[in-house]
Formats: sequence, structure tokens, C-alpha cells
Amino acid sequence: MTLVDREAFGGPHPARRRARRAWRLVVAWLPLLGAIAAQPAWAQSPAPTSTPTPTPTPADTDRPSQNAPNFDARFQATYIWQRKTAFAAAYSGPNSLSTDAEKSYTFSATAYLGLRLAPGTELYVNPEVIQGVPLSNLQGLGSPTNGEIQKVAGSNPKLYLPRLFVRQTWGLGGGSDSVDAAQNQLSGTRDKRRLVLTAGKFAVTDVFDANAYSHDARSQFMTWASLAQGPYDFVADSQGYTWGASLEYVHDDWALRVGRFVAAQESNGQSLNFAIGRYHGDQIEVEHAHRIGGQPGVVRVLFWSNRESMGRFADAIDYAQRHGGVPDVANVRAPHHKHGYGLHLEQALSDDVGAFVRYGWGDGQTETYSFEEVERSAQAGLSIKGASWGRGGDTVGLLALRNGLSAIHQRYLAQGGLGFFIGDGRLNYRPEQIVEAYYSYKLCPQAWLSADYQHIVNPAYNADRGPVNVYGLRLHAEF
Repeated sequence: MTLVDREAFGGPHPARRRARRAWRLVVAWLPLLGAIAAQPAWAQSPAPTSTPTPTPTPADTDRPSQNAPNFDARFQATYIWQRKTAFAAAYSGPNSLSTDAEKSYTFSATAYLGLRLAPGTELYVNPEVIQGVPLSNLQGLGSPTNGEIQKVAGSNPKLYLPRLFVRQTWGLGGGSDSVDAAQNQLSGTRDKRRLVLTAGKFAVTDVFDANAYSHDARSQFMTWASLAQGPYDFVADSQGYTWGASLEYVHDDWALRVGRFVAAQESNGQSLNFAIGRYHGDQIEVEHAHRIGGQPGVVRVLFWSNRESMGRFADAIDYAQRHGGVPDVANVRAPHHKHGYGLHLEQALSDDVGAFVRYGWGDGQTETYSFEEVERSAQAGLSIKGASWGRGGDTVGLLALRNGLSAIHQRYLAQGGLGFFIGDGRLNYRPEQIVEAYYSYKLCPQAWLSADYQHIVNPAYNADRGPVNVYGLRLHAEF
């Protein structure tokens, strides 16, 4: 999930191009401005009893309820602005975070279109427009600061198709639940026991490693490691999507998910390798839902394994010792496996407070292929709705996480090796630690304005650099 063309971010842009981009941005936001202007008052909506996942895990309708529509269209638009203050560093390398003050932004607009083809069969299409400029060409952090930047191809708007998939649900009885319409979800009813097949183009994390409180940079935490288990190097193109299929069996409070997906042709590349029998990403996840003190919670255990053409850190070090120079994984790429696991607990503490903890581990023997440069990650967070201070539509989020690398990856960087995101030329290793806090203020039923702060200690796992402070603003709308 990286930028397709980093060179697109270098140098100033002519005034005419800036004006065209500004005009496109204004036009894209006209629906939001019209919706806000049409509101009779800026009153608070009732607080939801829990924090929903903005892009829900495909949670599948078995059959339409009476008078349920067979088509649904929803839209979102998100603008994120960030500013990094200047910081001190003993030295900098080719892939270091710049020590100068910087600004960054992203913009995305998405249509979520759903069509019921037959009872239990649904088709979803999500065209999307994206643009933005990252901090330091997206280099210098194990966990970059803006989860939206992973989808951005440059400072000019780009239209692409991140999702095109079919969901087939077979009801197996056990009673039924009603399902409200949401993004990529048609309204209807579903059996409590069911089998669900999802096939096509989508993100692996649309199905696996969900989190009600920390899964979407458009409305929740922004740092990349909050979007999924940090070491979870799930296969994807450079914008975070791929082709494949998942099968989910739900039996009352239990769920079992398995999936296989297409890998990219090269590390952080846009082109996919459709030889899925040879190169692929496999995952299996077990989930159990429970109630403690009358409040809902979920426990998830995830195992994943990828086969891709990757460079091993140990091979790169050996190659450099034989031929001279610094280690470079590009010199030793060959088919290899990587694997890891993740443990996850989320728990509502009251109607307005939710908490979660995650721990992820990756073997750390090969280069990062699709996600971020993290191989160990522990995180804990809180999500607090504003009902207690009369702002039921507002949310406060607090997150602390600690990311680490394998010993061989540390050695590779200390000898001057570079990853796709990090590489200071040398390394005084310490875990990268991030604290993030945000306040989301509900402007109207369709729009939220958020202020965000991130404090990063040991950026790119280097105690000789930082700490770093990043301030952000986010405007998000849903229709």
C-alpha cells in the first residue's frame, strides 16, 4: 500500500495546475456543502450504542426482508491535512524522515454501489477518486502518519476501482437477525448460522482483522499500524487491493474465515501476479463474540502466510559481504514464504466507551512486500462517545502502540541497507513508539470535523532521531 510514483511529489507545481486541482476539489465537495446547507439545524443526533466500523466487514444478507430495496448507493468524501514540526536528528540517510517542518494532505471520494442479483447474491462496485502529497515522500517511519496516503498515486486526482466483488450467502438456520443498509451492505435479514463467499477485487482487511474502534483512517485513528495488525503484510497492490476469495462460516457466536488472494508482481508494486497457485497470500481467522457485564466484545485470532518473490535480509547481508557495498534485498529476490499471527480483543465497557488491544508478530526474515515496515506490534486504545458531555455524535480516540523489528532486519539496517519506507544509513535500534489522540466533532448528521495529534518516539526505530510531532485536521462526510 504505497505510492505508485514517488517522483510525482517532487518540485513545485505551476499555478495553472494548482488552480485546476483546487477547482476539482471544490466541485468534489459541492454535494457535502449542499447537504450541510440543507440541514434544518446543527443539532446533535442520538448517540449510537457502540462505535460502528465505517467500512464494515462484509456482514452479509441472506435474503431481503419485505420491501427491502434491491439497490443501494452511498458516498463518502474525506480530506486530511497534516503538519509535521521540525525535529532534531544526529544524522539522516536516503530513506529518512525529513527533519524540516512539512505539510501533507490527502483527498478521497468514494461511491458504494450495491445490487441484489438474487436472494443471497449481491454485487458491489466502489469507484473512487484519490489525490494527495505525503510527508517526506512517504519515507522515514515504520508506521506512516496517514492511512489514506497508502491509496494515493499523486497530487493530481486519479479515478480507479478499488472494489468489484460478489457476495453469496447461504442461510443455515439458527434464527435470524435484521441487517441495516451500510457501505457495501444491503438491508435485509440473515441467518445466525450461515456460509458466506466473497469473491472479486477488494481489500483483504475488508474481511479479516476487523476492529470496531480502529480500522479506518477516514473516521478513526490515522497511523497505519491502527488500520490492521502492524506485522500483517497482507497481499495487495500498491493501493491496498487485490483479487481473491474468502469463505466465512458463522455459527451463532463463532466465526471461521479462510481466504486466498493474489500477490503483487514485485514489492510494493501496482501490477498483480495472477499465478495464484504459486504466489499468493493465505489467511485463517477464528472469532468469538461474547458479552461481559451485558456489553458486547469480540476475540479474534489470525494466522497468515504469503508466498512471494522477496529478498531475505540474511541473504542480502551475505551478498554484500561477498561482493562489497551495502546490503540490498533487490540483489537476492527469489520465491520465499513469510508468515505471522495476530491476537485481538475489543470490548465495549459501556454504551459510550469501547477498548481494544492487539498484538501482532511477523517472522521478519524477508522484506516488506505490501504493508508497512513493522514485524512486532503491541497496541491498546480507547474510543469514547461524547454523550456524557452532551455531544453524543462526537468521539474521542486514544491510542498507544509500540512497533519493533526482527533481529536480522535490525542488522540489515545497521549495515546501511534500505527498506521501501525506512533506512537512515545506520541504526541505533529502539522500538518505534506512537501515541495518537483525536477528537471527532459531529457537524451535522452527514459530516464530522476531527483534530488529530501523533507523537512519535524513535522514528524508523532509530533512537538518534526525533521525537516527531504531527498535527492533523480531517473533514469526513457520508451520504
